[in-house]
Amino acid sequence: MLSFSGKPDVMFEDDDLPYEEEIIRNPYSVKCWIRYIEFKQNGPKKNMIYERALKELPGSYKLWYNYLKERRKQVKGKCLTEPVYEEINNCHERALVFMHKMPRIWLDYCQFLVSQCKITRSRRTFDRALRALPVTQHPRIWPLYLRFVRNLPLPETAIRVYRRYLKLSPENAEDYIDYLRSVGRLDEAALRLAAIVNDESFVSKEGKSNYQLWHELCDLISQNPDKVTSLNVGAIIRGGLTRFTDQLGKLWCSLADYYIRSGHFEKARDVYEESILTVVTVRDFTQVFDSYAQFEENMIAAKMETTVEMGKDEDDDVDLELRLARFEQLIARRPLLLNSVLLRQNPHNVHEWHKRVKLCDGNPRQIINTYTEAVQTVDPIKATGKPHSLWVSFAKFYEENEQLDDARTIFEKATKVNYKQVDDLAAVWCEFGEMELRHENYEQALRLLRKATAIPSKKAEYFDSSEPVQNRVFKSLKVWSMLADLEESLGTFQSTKAVYDRIIDLRIATPQIIINYAMFLEEHNYFEESFKAYERGIALFKWPNVYDIWNTYLTKFIDRYGGKKLERARDLFEQALDGCPAKFAKTIYLLYAKLEEEYGLARHAMAVYERATEAVEINERHDMFNIYIKRAAEIYGVTYTRAIYQKSIEVLPDEHARDMCLRFADMESKLGEIDRARAIYSYCSQICDPRVTANFWQMWKEFEIRHGNEDTVREMLRIKRSVQATYNTQVNFMSSQMLKATTSSTGTVSDLAPGQLGIDDMKMLEQKAQQLAAEAERDKPKPKEKILFVRSDTSRSELAELSKQINPDEIDIDDDDDENQGPDEVQLEQKSVPTAVFGGLKDDQDAQ
Repeated sequence: MLSFSGKPDVMFEDDDLPYEEEIIRNPYSVKCWIRYIEFKQNGPKKNMIYERALKELPGSYKLWYNYLKERRKQVKGKCLTEPVYEEINNCHERALVFMHKMPRIWLDYCQFLVSQCKITRSRRTFDRALRALPVTQHPRIWPLYLRFVRNLPLPETAIRVYRRYLKLSPENAEDYIDYLRSVGRLDEAALRLAAIVNDESFVSKEGKSNYQLWHELCDLISQNPDKVTSLNVGAIIRGGLTRFTDQLGKLWCSLADYYIRSGHFEKARDVYEESILTVVTVRDFTQVFDSYAQFEENMIAAKMETTVEMGKDEDDDVDLELRLARFEQLIARRPLLLNSVLLRQNPHNVHEWHKRVKLCDGNPRQIINTYTEAVQTVDPIKATGKPHSLWVSFAKFYEENEQLDDARTIFEKATKVNYKQVDDLAAVWCEFGEMELRHENYEQALRLLRKATAIPSKKAEYFDSSEPVQNRVFKSLKVWSMLADLEESLGTFQSTKAVYDRIIDLRIATPQIIINYAMFLEEHNYFEESFKAYERGIALFKWPNVYDIWNTYLTKFIDRYGGKKLERARDLFEQALDGCPAKFAKTIYLLYAKLEEEYGLARHAMAVYERATEAVEINERHDMFNIYIKRAAEIYGVTYTRAIYQKSIEVLPDEHARDMCLRFADMESKLGEIDRARAIYSYCSQICDPRVTANFWQMWKEFEIRHGNEDTVREMLRIKRSVQATYNTQVNFMSSQMLKATTSSTGTVSDLAPGQLGIDDMKMLEQKAQQLAAEAERDKPKPKEKILFVRSDTSRSELAELSKQINPDEIDIDDDDDENQGPDEVQLEQKSVPTAVFGGLKDDQDAQ
């Protein structure tokens, strides 16, 4: 152990010599001291070196920080009563003489004091730190300070600290309120919460809205009326009611809950009554009503428990019955109260007013009051529904109670209301008239409707909304129709005719009105007048509205005159058909044709039918052709229908044309015109896909079996194969070609068994036809297995003679008879042909 001269108190070892010399050379170098301290990391003299370094460099933050950290580490785990703790505290105090602007030193010192449970000294140290540090560094101190005071069982101290903290950071008031609620200082919490609720610039860090904060305040003050004494609870909650008009239910419940917890039950009941009479939404009403009902139930239950414990007396029974009656009345009032809520939402809702009247059933005075309030409240312009129905129902109520004068008074007032629609006023007049009719006041009813239809001094257009409805109701068809019915039943012929004429002159008539007018005239035997009425209606309307008038007019005219005025009837039909849409043409054409058949010329009727087939809609042409063919056959005979059939086949769609071809061919076969029928089948085959229309090909096959021979069957099969190839897709066509190549390389088609290699029924029939042809050449007929032909008794020579005769009506479908020659024909000698001529076909020829 060595010592320096002049410093006998500093002892060091031989290994320390280089560091000591370096320190002597550079006593103010922090790095030299740090290297020396790191060398003595585990040595017992480490604190002494720190003290020497700090004596030389008292302003070094790095040395102070490491030294204090080392000293705190050395006492970790030791008892708090040992003196070394105080030495470290003194060391911190010495450091703060120089490091009082360093928040880290203050934080470590405060944390060290808190760990020693030195409450007062810690609090004072926190206060010293706040005084020493600039305000910008305070946010580093406050979290530790607040955590320290919150953990103390001294709420008064924490409250004072929080008050100082909120002066610097008022946005953290919610933490203070939570702490106050946790320690039971609810009055202070309510005051703080009221302050932030009234502060419009306050922004909650928890993301709560102003309404949520207000609701928390209401819950706090309403649930703790004995602890919150500094605030006027009623004024606060009522302020919220005016502020948050869309969330009234919870606030009303909070106010009532405050009075309930305060023991003011009557005030709470008054609050509930006020709330259910002021809320405007069903949700708020439901909340308040449920809370009100629960309150009444709790009051009844509490009274019953008190009676059981204290015993019964007469006053208790009366009180209990009163509470039960109050609760029953509340439940009974619920529908009416809910209706009031809906009417507060929209006082012009006519439907809800009618529901309110039904809820008052059994109480006439209340019904009258409700109707009176309804007609005074509902604005016809803003009304939802039909406002006139309130007046009508009000008058009917008086009528049902046999107070006709009052009912008339109501109707008179109703006719002066400025409704939004003319139909509303018209309905009032009609109901007024019907009431008089129900009581057999017929003249009064007529006078009312004549008054309603009278032309006002200031006329207005029907749809001119700027004019009141009273100036436009004279054009209401509803009132005129009822007046016409009454005049027809009660008035004279002239008065009724004048009403109908007036309706037509006002140009408000409908086709039904025209028809009714004409029928009325017809009933009084004014036939020409009725026809004139039809013509006036025809002049008023266009297609398609005029269809019913024309249909009725033409029917009535034919019934009246028949064939007496045929030319006039024809003119009417031609006028009706001029511009007639195809949708309505069928009925008129059939009526026209019927007229010609019964009273005119048959050729004229046929001409009408022919025109009809072109004028009707496409989907009706098939039916029209059927009617045309049927009538032509009945009048001229079936032969006359050939041209009709041909035209129908040309113009109709394929589906209907196919049906016509079958019917045409069937007719020709019945007439014995076999060649014509075969030609029709051949023509129709071009639009018959064998995969879809198997029925057609079956019918043609049956026809050939009955009337044909081998050649005709072969020709039918050839046509069928050609049509099928036409309708086949490219893939199917290629597959069929590949199949043909395969069969040609393995043998003839006739050698294959049925069903082999995908041979269909058509090819099997062709094989049979070839076999029949071979047998005919050999004149060795054999019984056929599948196709049975009807053999005639005519010899072959006679058939040859008949075939030479020319039939002018015969349809030539195919003259190619070179394939099968009869035995009487000239036999040609076969000669060999070079292979190059046939090419790949020679093998097939040899195989045959």
